[in-house]
Amino acid sequence: MPLRWRGGWLDASSHSTTFAQPWTLLAIATIWLAVASAMTTARIAELRQETVAMFYHGFDNYMEIAFPEDELRPVSCVPLTRDPRNPRNVELNDVLGNYSLTLIDSLSTLAILASAPPDKEGTGAKALRDFQNGVASLVTQYGDGTPGPSGIGLRSRGFDVDSKVQVFETVIRGVGGLLSAHLFAAGELPIDGYKVRPATVSPKQKLQKGEIQPIAWPNGFRYNGQLLRLALDLAERLLPAFYTTTGMPYPRVNLRHGIPFYTNSPLNQDSDPDEYIQQGDPEITETCSAGAGSLVLEFTVLSRLTGDPRFEQLAKRAFWAVWDRRSAIGLLGAGVDAENGQWIGPYSGIGAGIDSFFEYALKTHILLSGHELPNITIPFQEHHKTWLDPNTIYTPLTDEQNSPETFLAAWHEAHAAIKRHLYSGIHHPHYVNVHLSTGSPQAYWIDSLGAYYPGLLTLAGEVEEAIETNLLYTALWTRYSALPERWSVRDGQVEGGLGWWPGRPEFIESNYHLYRATRDPWYLHVGEMVLEDIKRRCWTKCGWAGLQDVRTGEKSDRMESFFLGETAKYLYLLFDPDHPLNSLDAAYVFTTEGHPLLLPKVTSPVIKQKVPKTKAVQPHSGFRGRDVCPIAPPSLPFSISATAARPDVFHASSLIGLHMIPNYHAMNAIDASEAQRGKTRKVSDSQILPNHTYYPWTLPESLMPADGTCDILPLGQTFTIEFPANAPIPTPPGQSNFVVLGSHGLVRLNEGILVKSLSGLRLGMVYESPSPYRAIDGPLTESWRVWNIANMALGRDEQVFIPRDVIGEMNDPSFTRVRDSIMLDIVLQLENDGFNQSVTGSVDEFNTEDDIRDENIAFDAAVSGAGLAAEYKTMLSSLLRHVTSALRDPAATLLPEPEIPQTYHFIKLPAIASTGVGAAPIVDVPEAPEPNDGPKSEPLNWQDIYFAGDACGGKLPDDAAKKHQIIVMRRGGCTFHDKLSNIPSFSPSSKALNLVVLIDHEHGEEEEGFPAGAGSGLFRPLLDKVQVTPSGLTRQNPISLIMVSGGEKTEALFKRSRSVGLRRRYHVESQGLAVGNIHVT
Repeated sequence: MPLRWRGGWLDASSHSTTFAQPWTLLAIATIWLAVASAMTTARIAELRQETVAMFYHGFDNYMEIAFPEDELRPVSCVPLTRDPRNPRNVELNDVLGNYSLTLIDSLSTLAILASAPPDKEGTGAKALRDFQNGVASLVTQYGDGTPGPSGIGLRSRGFDVDSKVQVFETVIRGVGGLLSAHLFAAGELPIDGYKVRPATVSPKQKLQKGEIQPIAWPNGFRYNGQLLRLALDLAERLLPAFYTTTGMPYPRVNLRHGIPFYTNSPLNQDSDPDEYIQQGDPEITETCSAGAGSLVLEFTVLSRLTGDPRFEQLAKRAFWAVWDRRSAIGLLGAGVDAENGQWIGPYSGIGAGIDSFFEYALKTHILLSGHELPNITIPFQEHHKTWLDPNTIYTPLTDEQNSPETFLAAWHEAHAAIKRHLYSGIHHPHYVNVHLSTGSPQAYWIDSLGAYYPGLLTLAGEVEEAIETNLLYTALWTRYSALPERWSVRDGQVEGGLGWWPGRPEFIESNYHLYRATRDPWYLHVGEMVLEDIKRRCWTKCGWAGLQDVRTGEKSDRMESFFLGETAKYLYLLFDPDHPLNSLDAAYVFTTEGHPLLLPKVTSPVIKQKVPKTKAVQPHSGFRGRDVCPIAPPSLPFSISATAARPDVFHASSLIGLHMIPNYHAMNAIDASEAQRGKTRKVSDSQILPNHTYYPWTLPESLMPADGTCDILPLGQTFTIEFPANAPIPTPPGQSNFVVLGSHGLVRLNEGILVKSLSGLRLGMVYESPSPYRAIDGPLTESWRVWNIANMALGRDEQVFIPRDVIGEMNDPSFTRVRDSIMLDIVLQLENDGFNQSVTGSVDEFNTEDDIRDENIAFDAAVSGAGLAAEYKTMLSSLLRHVTSALRDPAATLLPEPEIPQTYHFIKLPAIASTGVGAAPIVDVPEAPEPNDGPKSEPLNWQDIYFAGDACGGKLPDDAAKKHQIIVMRRGGCTFHDKLSNIPSFSPSSKALNLVVLIDHEHGEEEEGFPAGAGSGLFRPLLDKVQVTPSGLTRQNPISLIMVSGGEKTEALFKRSRSVGLRRRYHVESQGLAVGNIHVT
């Protein structure tokens, strides 16, 4: 067929004279299109240099105005410090610890800039000088981490400051920043042109803890591990927070005084209660999953570099303490109490409070891969008065809990739960916030912190899911020129006024990882958009301000340390594709604060570890974790950007609402061809686009396919059923262990919702194809699912249970009870073994003769001493003798005792009907009661059972069919047809044969995805011939045949049975399709 080109058609038939000519021209044109449309090397270099300038505008102003304080106020041009007047101002005080936070957070960025390609500004050499000078400045302020005089700095010895800080923020920013900078300074992480030349030292000099061979720097500083020792000092000051009963650290600690405010801590058990006087409200013990579980990377590297195992074990224990509290469906909550381990609030998501926990599950596996497990059998202790080791109050971790493979298994399970319960494909893929236990949607917003997740998916090899979910954040940034803290997917606007953007890095971090995985120029243009928007909206004369409201552009007077430590870093690495970190062949990771870490190479061989058995619940059936990265998809013909050519690229812009707002970016649009020559073009007001037809706004039109198509929006087909309101069903009195919801008679169970009345009930249905449900005879291609009941959203796996007597014989096109023709249940009423527990005991059981005699003597004494008249004494004594005689003799009773009938317990066995031309319908009889309703005295339908063995030895006795209602046979020995052929002829009646039960010798284990008792593992007998009598005549009244499993054990139950009945199964259909999550009980 002819090939469509931008300017017309290329028709192969018009060039038939030279066969190779059109294809040669086509190849040349394709190469030319790629070169002309992709971002040029010169433009990438220009963006890289703009990023360097952005970083230095913030860093230089911080060093000149704010250092050695923690942060800079970029609007008012003054330092930003802790808020000592308001200790409850945790927004500031949790992060700012009075230890020059911005410099610590910026050192690894400087080290990365030091590998910049040669340029006229001398970026690389300048950044290396600034890195080394920054290290020297830090040591001047806080000492070199040794116990001697050189350990005292201008501000303090180490981080001996009276600051109550958050453990999580201090670890990821402080400890992580120091460790990453140390790895660069020691030459473990690469810096182009930086040669580690250890200074000459005495061979007899013994290196102390945290010390390396000194390295002489041009500024006169001798680096010998000062940053590592300072990281150790800071981490040791956090140790008191780990004295909890749960293994999760308290959220806060004072760097000088520890945790006197957590009075319930095991560390304070022997303390004098008068030593600490609580001021104000008690200190909160609430932490979060991310805060407690995202310490493993930093603490593991610290332990391995110093030989001090305390930190690695504490961080891993905290991780597993959080993970072990996940719900039955594999979800984690956001808030958790560090003292009692209880979840605080029911929400689960991927963003705030939970985000970095998932990140550290995967990255810990990467970091530890190929390294030996830590040796935890040798006690480690240093003898000094400040020594603390919270590990001593816990059971040591197992090899499994230390293994990198176990962390990978946790990531796979967590990802499976997220994909199952949080992922929504409606309109465009995104993640909702759901109930921790049920998976039911609770809130329909996304937050800017969640923008990290596509990057994490990319590292895990889940590139397709990463690309599609990252599109939504790209469209959102395009709309607001930043990411609001929360945005409502349901309402299409900023959620609850949370419209600030403090310079967060998560979105650009994901674009960096996606570009590294795909090399799609789309992500370069996304980075270009982010950079241009930051320059336009966040610049101040003293630095870079966050946005207080992305809608109005109002600035906040704060430059968070992570803006220089992460946002600028990821932007730079995006525009420096040849940076040595981008090609480093080592298991290095970026922490959640953007600090690269690795475990240095050792001489021991790589350890290949087996995947340990985990105690984790299995992930959702059908989902398998990815162990290797996928092969990159082939490029689309005539497309430079596979992302721009995706048929769902406009689904994201539609969900964000880009198509309904003017494209104001066009006023300052940069023409792609002119940008390569460094020129810009202003667009007149008349040329402003009425809406966004593509995004990011920096994307050249040439990267869009000439005739791109868009898939239909996946909005989902839904409808609502509302039942008429009738008189409510009365609820029996008494207490219940279940939660009753509303006035509709709904009861919350562990598995879902029990419906006790349909009166006035509203059910919301959603169409699903392919269906996630399976029937016994195979998967369903399409089905309905109840996603909302009485205006209450349900989780993806929540079930709706409706008793059959509540539904009745309902037959409506939108809601029909359908009887299952394949599966059913056999109900056995078993004979009681021994004494019947339900029979009430006789009076003799409670009154012995000795008891009665004693009571009689006591009564006579009482009567004698009561001062009564003689006739009254005689009458009372006579009455007592009659009562005593009646009690002593069971035959002599005062009143006739009612006869109490015996009751018998039930057991239910799943069964499957036969199929084929010889199969007869299941016999229609009154249904047996539900076994869970308790024992009953009334017998079931059939009491006479004949046991025929395998029924393969010839004709059975005539009485087997005439005087028995059920014949039980064993599977095997002959065909199913032959077994039925050996049953003699009989006249149908209620006393004659009604049913043949085949017992399979197999146990019929349930297939994956089916609950216990479903019978999914049963073999369905095939009757491939018409039923005949022993004489060979066609049987006029075919016999119903079903099969059960269990072999001899099941046959023994039938032999104990007093009577047998059937209980049919039902399901609900709507408009001809099954409603997969309604169960008729």
